[in-house]
Amino acid sequence: MYITYILYSPKIQRFYTGQTKNLDRRLEEHNRGKSLFTAKGIPWMVVFSKAGNLKRDAMKLERFIKKRGAGRFLRDNNINIG
Repeated sequence: MYITYILYSPKIQRFYTGQTKNLDRRLEEHNRGKSLFTAKGIPWMVVFSKAGNLKRDAMKLERFIKKRGAGRFLRDNNINIG
């Protein structure tokens, strides 16, 4: 199972989009500062996730979201982050 996800940081008011096989582990890594890109935004919270069977589908959705912009993707799909 592969998961495409969008994280949000209230601290820096930014989104981060990625894909993984283990969302809990990946969120923990982001919130521990393992990724330099997301370290400044700790804490991160999951605002969207979609699971699928194929890695290529998760990567395709990740690219689509990044191209469109996470905020716009969430608005277009009526996903309220809070």
